Amino acid sequence: MRQRQGPVRRWVRRVALLASTGLALAIPATTALFTPGPATASMPVTTADRAWLADRADGRPLPDPRTATPAAVAAFFHQLRWHDAVTLTDRYPTVVGNLDGAPVRLRYRANRAVMATSHGEFRAWAEQRRQILEFDRRSGGRVAEVFGDLARADRIAVVVPGVGNRPATFDRATAEHPYRSPHAQAAQLYRQATATAPGARVAVVAWLGYRPPVDLGRGAAREELARAGATALDRFAAGLAAVRPHAAITVIGHSYGSVVAGLAAHRLPRQVGDIAVVGSPGMGVDRAADLHTRARIWAGCAGDDWIRDVPDVQLLGVGHGTAPTDPGFGAHVFGTAGVHAHDQYFAPGTESLANLTAIVLGRDAAVR
Repeated sequence: MRQRQGPVRRWVRRVALLASTGLALAIPATTALFTPGPATASMPVTTADRAWLADRADGRPLPDPRTATPAAVAAFFHQLRWHDAVTLTDRYPTVVGNLDGAPVRLRYRANRAVMATSHGEFRAWAEQRRQILEFDRRSGGRVAEVFGDLARADRIAVVVPGVGNRPATFDRATAEHPYRSPHAQAAQLYRQATATAPGARVAVVAWLGYRPPVDLGRGAAREELARAGATALDRFAAGLAAVRPHAAITVIGHSYGSVVAGLAAHRLPRQVGDIAVVGSPGMGVDRAADLHTRARIWAGCAGDDWIRDVPDVQLLGVGHGTAPTDPGFGAHVFGTAGVHAHDQYFAPGTESLANLTAIVLGRDAAVR
């Protein structure tokens, strides 16, 4: 096992990280250097969007994909006959496939139709009938995949990944890093949950509904991309709440995804009762109370994780605040035994995976 770094070596690494983000020079990066990730209201309007808005269902206007609330979308589809809803889905798959609040079955159907016209691996996803709840190639692309029966789930987990993830690497795994991809993380959490509680109705979503920073450069040290991601996450969670209003939802942020979860926390629907973060550089605040959420905040970070070298500062637009595992932050801190790298929190046999599973299942007393 790799030894933990001593205080001198840790200090040297922190200075290096500060310098790499530009903070050591006290020169803030401008927001113009970063392209916002996809948020519904700012997505480019497509020809399909315009045709959808010009259409009618039983003489009624269709909900605006950019401005209608997920609750309004759910109410619209609830009033439609199923045949008419399927007709709309087949006519406008790129719209319905990404329409938060639309019935889950219709979104799967729409996204399979869109992926079937794609090339390579995305076409294979359609042939494999994977449960893709979002598939949008605009603004860098976004993907969300469901494990389990979301339409009947009583407990739903949303895994928010971090730096370096893209649709093209969504399910890429290597022998060295088998649990780095969003697909692998969510799939393993689902397997663990169903093995722990075979009778529980659980669904896990791998949600890449925003554009994370490309690498660990200055973008990862700032919040612009996380703020755009938080807007998208709030809407996505509201969509889950609209179709499963009585389900308990847990948001899990890994690495930079925990910044997204933190910035989204105060607007997440009441169904989100737990927010858990692992390998977090910070949640955008210095105290859990500053998240302004009724959700319980959980945090775990391995002693060998390099993320511990990230300075607990927010200055000149750089940094993400106090580490959530800091005693003064106020989160419920859980163990991560067996984790020896930044991307191992969902690996089988680790204490972190067992604890995340217990949180998702609502078994707080089992968290260690």
